[in-house]
Amino acid sequence: MAEEERRPWQGWRRKDEDAGLPAARGAGSRRTFGATWWGRAWLEALEHRARLDPGRLSRGRSYARRGSVLELTVSPGEVEAMVQGSRVTPYQVTVRIRAFSAAEWEAVLDVVSAQIGRVAALLDGELPPEVVDDVRATGLDLLPGAGEVLTNCSCPDFAVPCKHSAAVCYLVADALDDDPFALLLLRGRPRDELLAALRARRGGGTTPPAPRTPTPAGIPAIAAFARHQSSQPVVPIPVPPRPLGAPGVPAAVKVLDPPRSSGVDVRDLVALATDAARRAWELASGDVGLPLTFEQDLARRAAAALGTPELADLAHHAGIPARRLTTWATAWRHGGPGGLAVTVDAPHTVTPEALTEAVTALPHATTDANRVTTGKLQLRLGKDNLWYRFDNQFNDWTLTRPPAADPQSLL
Repeated sequence: MAEEERRPWQGWRRKDEDAGLPAARGAGSRRTFGATWWGRAWLEALEHRARLDPGRLSRGRSYARRGSVLELTVSPGEVEAMVQGSRVTPYQVTVRIRAFSAAEWEAVLDVVSAQIGRVAALLDGELPPEVVDDVRATGLDLLPGAGEVLTNCSCPDFAVPCKHSAAVCYLVADALDDDPFALLLLRGRPRDELLAALRARRGGGTTPPAPRTPTPAGIPAIAAFARHQSSQPVVPIPVPPRPLGAPGVPAAVKVLDPPRSSGVDVRDLVALATDAARRAWELASGDVGLPLTFEQDLARRAAAALGTPELADLAHHAGIPARRLTTWATAWRHGGPGGLAVTVDAPHTVTPEALTEAVTALPHATTDANRVTTGKLQLRLGKDNLWYRFDNQFNDWTLTRPPAADPQSLL
């Protein structure tokens, strides 16, 4: 690799300086990183887009503040550094980022060279932030995304990243503060080579692209299919396999606990995965009622948890009283979406003739909109023209039976 493609950054201690680990207090113990737009953009991508363990990043940030990084060198596609840990011998750290291919760089240069102002700024030694948008226009990104930051350290810690690698990741922000062109170098193109290519494009020195061979017009798909069918025996469409007799719990969630730093409780994860498996089973069994409102989906999940401690946990997470959710769950179990609607919706006006059968079946009853009540029994006419029976239990009207078209059958 050419010497000019390696950029040593001298903002940290050299190898021959005191290698003892400084105290975590005093000057520098609370220093921040990212003094320029490019440094801050790198940290934003590192902490939120690259999906590195936030706990490990936090420890690496402390190491970086202590001055544990002895020397850092940026070269195409990687950063190398020596990091002083608790041992006498510093650790060798390598942080790799995918470099763009030659074809990808050609696409980037084509887009950037079309912006006269952008080229002028680059030739003056400036890297405007708008270049990020230019690169994204090609489907690429200068800043690292998920899975693009790969670390390696000679320390015995097998975590990824270890605190030494995380410290180096943070100090790349200092390198970008000093020279934002280091980010282009990480993506595989040194500054001099990049500027030479831009000058050549602005000066017309690029080779014109070869003429493209026109794509054959071909034939319509329906004609091709008919031609194929006429010469091949008819093959029946395979029958999709029948779903299992009952939904189960995905095996993976039983053995793979979420990271502690995620804040996700394993019981909640199992509950969500089990519910997703149940919905997939219902869809495969012919149930296409997937689009549900928040209340409907909550009642559906609660109906499966009736009589178990999971219902109270679900009510707590949803922020509603457990008693109310129990009422919703019972309504869903007996009547589905229609039963939940007559349970939670306000009374709606119906014609007196619509209540005739219920009034006849319940002598001395009172009526209110779509409701006919006598004592602790109430019949409600849903908007689906079905009757639902409610009983007053502990001062709460609860749906107790499946709906019926004839109110007499509910008595």
